[in-house]
Parts: sequence; structure tokens; C-alpha cells
Amino acid sequence: MNQDILLCGVGGQGTVLASKLIAAAAMAEGNTVHSAETIGMAQRGGSVISHIRIGDAASSPLIPYGHADILIAFEPAEAVRNLAYLKQDGLVIVNSVPVRPTTESLHPTGYDGAQMIAYLQQKCNCITVDANELCAPLGSSKFFNVAVLGVLAKSGRLEISANTLLGEIRKRVPEKFIESNVKAFEMGGSYTCS
Repeated sequence: MNQDILLCGVGGQGTVLASKLIAAAAMAEGNTVHSAETIGMAQRGGSVISHIRIGDAASSPLIPYGHADILIAFEPAEAVRNLAYLKQDGLVIVNSVPVRPTTESLHPTGYDGAQMIAYLQQKCNCITVDANELCAPLGSSKFFNVAVLGVLAKSGRLEISANTLLGEIRKRVPEKFIESNVKAFEMGGSYTCS
């Protein structure tokens, strides 16, 4: 198995945890895994990018442009910003709910992510997920990082079993949040995507 997965979002969305769960699940199935994060000003709402390279074909942890099999974007503008990493027949799974930049409060532009989603749907194979709708039964869209893993597993594009991912969620999520995260993963797996 050789697969490159890029996750991107902004600080506080759980991008790094989601990438660690994927990497741990791939290792649990006996694969070689290289991973790296570029975090920058993440604590202040800046970009977060996680690279996961699964298999023996990877010689470095960073995915070259045009090589990602899957791009998981927690925010529409971040998906567009990182689209150059996606290979021609790759899959994008994107949260349609935007995170408005701080500058939006100083000079409103009306950014709502809709133009970004339309662009992605025109340019690539794209699954759009509304994090607020998906996570509403859990009371918080903070569970999107695990719920999107359920969407990914359902897509059939991930070469890791859903049961292995679920096992890693149970191992690596703090005990008081395990039940909610398992439910989030299962809800992602049954979500009807657009």
C-alpha cells in the first residue's frame, strides 16, 4: 500500500489529531508511515497542514505537489490554498463551513466559503460536508475532526479499515471523550454527502 494524505485547516480544528489517528491506524496495519505538520501561527487561527505518507515508496515525510491521493480540508479556503498537492484523480473532502479570518472583522468581504466550494467542485472530485449539520447531534462541531474520518472511511478511498481507525480512536482520544468521538466517527460513516 502506498498512499499520500494531506489534511489542512486552521488552528483549533483538530487537524493534527485527525492526522495522528490516520497515521496510527496505518501503522497498526503494518505499514511504514512518514508524517509531518506545518503549524505556523496555528494557535492564532493560522494555517495547519499535516502530511501523511503511507508505504515504502515515500522517502520523505512531505508530500510533493501533485501527489496527494486524498486532501481533507477543515476549511474551504484552506482546501483551495492546498489544492496543488492533489493528484489529478485525487479526492477532496471539504468542510463547507468557513472560518472567517480576523481581517474579516476589520474589513468585511462577505466571505462565506461558497466561491471556494464551487471552485473545488469544478476542479476536482470533491465531497462536501457541512460540519455544523453533521455534528449537530453531538452539540459541537469540534467533533468534525473525527467525524470526517468516518466520511473518509465511507468514501472507499482510504486503504485502512474503518475498524482499525475506530480502534485507534478508542486508544488515543482522552477517556472522557471516547464515547462522543466514536459516535462522531459512526455519524461520519453514515452522513449523506453532497
